[in-house]
Amino acid sequence: MFEAAETQREFDKATYEEALPALRERLLKAQYSMLQEARFPVVLVVAGVPCAGRGETVRALSAWMDPRHLQVHAMGSPSDEELERPPMWRFWRRLPPKGKLGVFFGSWYTQPIVSHALKKTGERRLVESLDEIRSFEQMLTDEGALLLKFWFHLTKKEQRRRLDKLWQDERTRYRVTREDRRRAAHYDEFRETSGRVLSETHAPHAPWLVLDGFDDRYRNLTAGRELADAIEGRLALPKPSNAAASPSASEQPPTRRSEPLLKNLDLTRTLPPDEYKEQLAKYQARLAQLTRKRRFAKLSGVFVFEGMDAAGKGSAIRRVTQALDARIYDVHAIAAPSEEERAQPYLWRFWRHAPRDGKIAIFDRSWYGRVLVERVEGFASGSEWRRAFDEINEFERQLQTAGNVVVKFWMQISKDKQLERFNQREETPFKRFKITPEDWRNRDKWDDYQHAASDMIERTSTASAPWTLVEAEDKAFARIKVLRSLCEAIETAL
Repeated sequence: MFEAAETQREFDKATYEEALPALRERLLKAQYSMLQEARFPVVLVVAGVPCAGRGETVRALSAWMDPRHLQVHAMGSPSDEELERPPMWRFWRRLPPKGKLGVFFGSWYTQPIVSHALKKTGERRLVESLDEIRSFEQMLTDEGALLLKFWFHLTKKEQRRRLDKLWQDERTRYRVTREDRRRAAHYDEFRETSGRVLSETHAPHAPWLVLDGFDDRYRNLTAGRELADAIEGRLALPKPSNAAASPSASEQPPTRRSEPLLKNLDLTRTLPPDEYKEQLAKYQARLAQLTRKRRFAKLSGVFVFEGMDAAGKGSAIRRVTQALDARIYDVHAIAAPSEEERAQPYLWRFWRHAPRDGKIAIFDRSWYGRVLVERVEGFASGSEWRRAFDEINEFERQLQTAGNVVVKFWMQISKDKQLERFNQREETPFKRFKITPEDWRNRDKWDDYQHAASDMIERTSTASAPWTLVEAEDKAFARIKVLRSLCEAIETAL
């Protein structure tokens, strides 16, 4: 894949200086058009061999464009904070919003290539990493991002010449790191691994451009032209319609099952007051002890609460937090996305809340909104909510691989019980804030939500992150089931 980039192509100074003003004008015009329309972000991956001019090209692009709207992320070794979260967290949190350009100097490709080339990891881990990368990049582009990947290449001989030249001059010696010298010593291994990675992750929606790094002028001008072409090409496409609320016939929800899965739950289950009081103390104490164990400091928790309105999610969460040290948990009440969140891929606002080791993130509603409220209310198109099932499963898999205990609760009540609780809220002054006109409107779509929830449970209940269905007609019974389930999940992980 690198043969074409080893021809050492050059531009003479006159050609370069003649072409540069027009290119700078194109880049700035494209950048400001992109910023004004705010339809999509640009994600630019900059990778390649040491001394091939990656840094010089990024500096040139920053000089040619408005640096206020171009974010450069130099991704070195992960910090302690980043090591305590899933590997992809550090990239998710730096994704550019719509209208902006994000440059990743070092990216999700670095660790898989380096580890495999130096034989720190084997074939299986490389295959897993490439699967994760393809899934991530597919998600980015499905969400509308323009993804470009530039690989800066040099021949083995030219790389060695440049490293030696930098090393021999005391003024530039600092630019040659120990890592650069180690990679140069394993040039052939890196070339083989890199070639394979580029070949297996090159796709129409996520293409690689291999740039010959021999000549500065050729390299910079080519990179700038490719970036301008890509942005101009995307801007020229028709603006997408805002017709998610009225999906086309091809996007209509599939035929519903005759009976929703949740219809089979036994909602008559109850717990006597005395027994509830005894078990509440028992399981809260047990949860407190488990989360204070030394081994829990190497884990983290993601507890998800979903369910019909008035099913008791909030009261169950309160019984959980009463058992926890307030310093180790955060409760995230998920509502409609903010302007900042709408400018990012759907899962971004949840990725940024991934907890550190020893911490717990509790979600009162969650990423499942896309396949529930957004699906039922038409806020997401058919293609968006359908692909969300796989995206969610991949998200939770990465959380678990990083040491998160993922526990998901669906709290179910009957339609009659919901009406009873709605009326109680309206009649009780200190509960009145809990009931809104939207709650009453959602009640009119009870059957649609039941079918969507049943579909969600079937398609996202995995062996490692199953749904726990909670019969919540009786709040006492529901709270104890939640506490007991959390204790069992943490004990299993420990």
